[in-house]
Formats: sequence, structure tokens, C-alpha cells
Amino acid sequence: MAAPLDDMFSLCVDPGKVASSVDVRFIDNIKGKGLFAKRSIKKGEPIFIERPLVSSQFLWNTLYKYKACEYCLRALETAEENARRLSGIPGLSLPYPELCRVRSELHQACPQCQVMYCSSECRQAAADQYHRVLCQGTSQEDPDHPINKLKEAWRSMHYPPETSSIMLMARMVAIVKQAKDKAHWQKLFSHFCSRTANEEEEIAHKLLGEKFRGQLALLHSLFKAALYDEHLSRWFVPEGFRSLFALVGTNGQGIGTSSLSQWVHACDALQLRAQQREQLDSFIDQLYKDIEKETGDFLNCEGSGLFLLQSSCNHSCIPNAEASFPDNNFLLHLSALSDINPGEEICISYLDCCQRDRSRHSRHKVLRENYLFVCSCPKCVSQMDELDVTSEEEEEEEGEAEGETEGDEMEDEMTDV
Repeated sequence: MAAPLDDMFSLCVDPGKVASSVDVRFIDNIKGKGLFAKRSIKKGEPIFIERPLVSSQFLWNTLYKYKACEYCLRALETAEENARRLSGIPGLSLPYPELCRVRSELHQACPQCQVMYCSSECRQAAADQYHRVLCQGTSQEDPDHPINKLKEAWRSMHYPPETSSIMLMARMVAIVKQAKDKAHWQKLFSHFCSRTANEEEEIAHKLLGEKFRGQLALLHSLFKAALYDEHLSRWFVPEGFRSLFALVGTNGQGIGTSSLSQWVHACDALQLRAQQREQLDSFIDQLYKDIEKETGDFLNCEGSGLFLLQSSCNHSCIPNAEASFPDNNFLLHLSALSDINPGEEICISYLDCCQRDRSRHSRHKVLRENYLFVCSCPKCVSQMDELDVTSEEEEEEEGEAEGETEGDEMEDEMTDV
């Protein structure tokens, strides 16, 4: 049973205003639903801000000491602490440190398991929503705890870059277990698009690799041992677990947060004399060079979430909107990349900028392998009749580029600093 349309706007900031601006409509059996403008939207205008139904930091990201609020994924390091760790320069000092918005004095730990939150509000929200079920108390570091066994199995199967997390599924279960109105939450989760059995197998193969059948069976066994609930028995049979796994793999939106990125944007907004601006820009450029040398591409606190309204946005190779996380937390901001007319579909891109500039053949290959669909956006349709054959040199270049951009392309785009 699909979620009622009113639910689609329930997690937006100012849902009434959003509902007057956009509309969710069924398109066809192939594309499913889509998001459409109900009024004129100007380039650069925010379309909506939405919090996720559920979210979770990636397990490898946590293990590598990327500190984020357990609830809202806000980066917990100050910009200076973040810059020191990422650059490998322990004595580094940032100019204009007052521009950093991280307030360490507000951070709180769960009194039982000591996981960290950015505020008492987030700690309470997590406890009210799911954490009472998932709190491991003094067993947080116990390798034999059922949840830790599940986490370790996931890490052993899914190396960085991560594109999903078994803990997103665990939180879905915990939310329903804690909820007074369990049917309401199950309806919300039923909103997200489902797949056929063959497609579910493809998604599991994509996420887990060649040995996915045995790995999926192991994950199912550990998931059931750690979290079984009779109200959700359909999620714990093999077919239901596979469907839940595919739901998260298909609908999960990458989330990236960074206190350093916030500091850089605040620096960009400063009114400075020409010499001061030149010195600051030079410092930031060198900082990013040092970080690239030391850390590479893994700059942010990263995770994924399920967003009700954003999940209605279809892909286009010429998107008219993009999602970002400028608040250094899990709040998704959808903004217009161009003027959008009433009745026009609002589309985002699952590909990054470099991938969108490649041939139609190459774009379709990425989309088929990672998202299991063939794009029919205006750009792809206009190129259908063109000679879309690349030379051997171009194919070699594209093959090298694909090796660098495998994983969750949408996540990579969202988490660039």
C-alpha cells in the first residue's frame, strides 16, 4: 500500500509551502512517479528542505574516525580539527576560526553506550525514535554482541567507497519496534519504490559482489538474530530481507557533512581587501592540496538516508535541480539549477559533472550498472539518432574514468567539499 500523498510533504520544512510549489504525479509503469512544479521556480531558488525518514553514517566512515552526530550526521570536529586530521598537519591553524559553527560544548553522549550527539535535542530525538532498541550499553565494543557481528560482516563484504549501510535497515526496524503507531511507519516505508525479484538480485550483486548470494544469506541470518520482531516478520524471511536490502540500495541518498566545507563557504562570503582575499584563497588552495595528498577523496562524514519527497525526483542528464547539504547535517536542500516552468518535471542527476559530459553510450552504461534503468531524458533522446560510436582511444579513456568513479555517483556528487 503506497503512502498517502500528504505524507510526501510531512518531513519538509514548511510542508504547506512546499505542497503549493510542487506536485508528485504518476508518470508511467517504467518511470513510476515524478516531481513536478506547480508554479514558476527561478534559477538558484530553493525548492524544498527535507529531513530524512531515516539515516545512518557509513560504517567504514565511522571506523576511520570521521566523527558525526549519531542522529543528524552533523560533523562533530571543528573545522580546524578536521583540517589537521585530513591534512596530517597536527599544528595547523586556520585563519578566522570564529567562522566555524561547531559548538563542542553542546555535544552530548548517550549515558549508556557513549555514542555522540551534537546536542541534547538530537540525543533525545534518537532515543525517542530508534536508539532505545539499538543502544548496546557497555557492550558497544564487544565483538560478540549481535549488532557488532552484523556490522563486522557488512564491513567485510562492502569496502569503501560505501553506497549503503546495513545500519540503515537496522534503524528502519528499530523505528517500527519503538513506534506506537507501527502501521503508520510501515506505510511511510512502503512509499519507496520496489523492484522485481530479478532486479533485487541485481542490486544485491552490485552492492556485495560476485559472492552476493552467500553474503546475503549471512547478513540475513545475523540481521534476524540481532533485530527480529514479530510485527515485522515479513522483513525477516529471506524474500522480505532481500526486498528490504534492495529498497535501501535503490532509494538511499548519499549524505555528506563537513565542518571544514562550512568554514570555507563562510570564508568565501567575507568582505576582504584584495590582498587579504588573495592570501586567504592561497591558504585554502594549499590546504586542499595537502588534504588531497594525505587523504584523497574521502573528505567528509558520509552516510545515506531515505528522503520521502526527494525520492520522487527522476534522473536527467541535463538536470534542472540539485540536492546539497549546506547545513552540515542531514537536511537535504533541493535547489533549481535553471528556471523551471509550471508543469515541468523537476529532475536531478545521478551522475557527476564529468560523467554527464561523456557519450550517451558511456552514461547509459553507468546508469544501467548502478541504477538498473535506461535514461530517456531529452539529452539522451536527441542523441539517439546520432552516430554514437566512440573510438578505441575514447573507450580506453572512458574505461579509466569509470574505474575512478565506480560506486554511488549520486553520493559522490552530494559529498564533494
